[in-house]
Amino acid sequence: MTMHYVPDLGKISVDSVSRLDAYVASREFDRPTLVMDLDRVSAQYRALKAGLGRADVHYAVKANPARQVIARLVDLGSHFDAASRGEIALCLAEGADPSEISFGNTIKRASDIAWAHAQGIRLFAADAEEELVKIAEHAPGASVYIRLIVEVSEADWPLSRKFGCDRDMALHLLDVAKSLGLTPVGFSFHVGSQTRQASMWAPTLDVFAKIWADARTAGHDLSLLNIGGGFPAFYGEEIEAPTAYASQVIAMVEARFPEARKIMAEPGRGMVAEAGVIVSEVMLVSRKSERDLHRWVYLDIGRFSGLAETEGEAIRYQFETPRDADQHGPCIMAGPSCDSADVLYEKRPVSLPLTLKSGDRVLIRNTGAYTSTYSSVGFNGFPPLDVVVI
Repeated sequence: MTMHYVPDLGKISVDSVSRLDAYVASREFDRPTLVMDLDRVSAQYRALKAGLGRADVHYAVKANPARQVIARLVDLGSHFDAASRGEIALCLAEGADPSEISFGNTIKRASDIAWAHAQGIRLFAADAEEELVKIAEHAPGASVYIRLIVEVSEADWPLSRKFGCDRDMALHLLDVAKSLGLTPVGFSFHVGSQTRQASMWAPTLDVFAKIWADARTAGHDLSLLNIGGGFPAFYGEEIEAPTAYASQVIAMVEARFPEARKIMAEPGRGMVAEAGVIVSEVMLVSRKSERDLHRWVYLDIGRFSGLAETEGEAIRYQFETPRDADQHGPCIMAGPSCDSADVLYEKRPVSLPLTLKSGDRVLIRNTGAYTSTYSSVGFNGFPPLDVVVI
């Protein structure tokens, strides 16, 4: 029996052997392996969709592009947010209709825009004038939405610099899109990854409601609002259950954007993180000196083989071992590669059993998102993260 968080219940619960646990317990793994439970993906989709109501779910493919995950979401009626030609091709191959796919990356190769348009993709994102020129040339008449920069975020991991533009630029780009023969339909934004409470959306929505109103006053008949991602997963800190969370977000959106005839949401992490567990192994436990306050625990997986989101210790994964009943103590966690940057947690040490030793299995919970996609192709000769879908 293992104590762990059950997201659908929103509380700590004693759970008998789950599907994931049963699969993992009955098998040996000779390399770090992500095991995904498709039924858990289905349950999360239904829970989010129940809260989102009339909003279309555009799953962020980059979170986990396993073919089985895409196929299951197609069957469930999901739409898709694709960041590349490869992701679009994947969704189409698994049965998604082109009308259900948006090309949401604001940085696109011209030839990929042309290819996507030839496949029937008609909805594109942009945050710069040059991008609109490319879209107009290679996807004439397409619909575009302008990504806004988020300057006020309460997320654990704000995403406020690389993408988006400010109010004045956004209004200018709407005019440019019209002049190029495109159809500017609305705005998009991303509140920041791992926005743990629905109430944290309010400051961002307040800012963008004013920009939306200004655009309509300027004569733009906006109809689409893409609220992006930010839907959280459980990494040790309390989060709201998905249906309640999504319902609160949509209620705030509806109140501030009553003219938005179409609403898109792009859950990625919130859709698949809790459906996955990584099976890893301790490679070494050591101290640097007798004076060392903390042990170093080295796993066979690190930042270059799937745990890139430990950068800045932004995402705090949850670890389980067969020795969890033993006395615990703080440790620094690191990966196996010959790279000094391959340290997972040092600023805030992790508490692990004092009896932990090389060869022990370590389960890393809720790792279904942004692990297989961040895994390198054999850095230092270590194998990339294996993926098994059940």
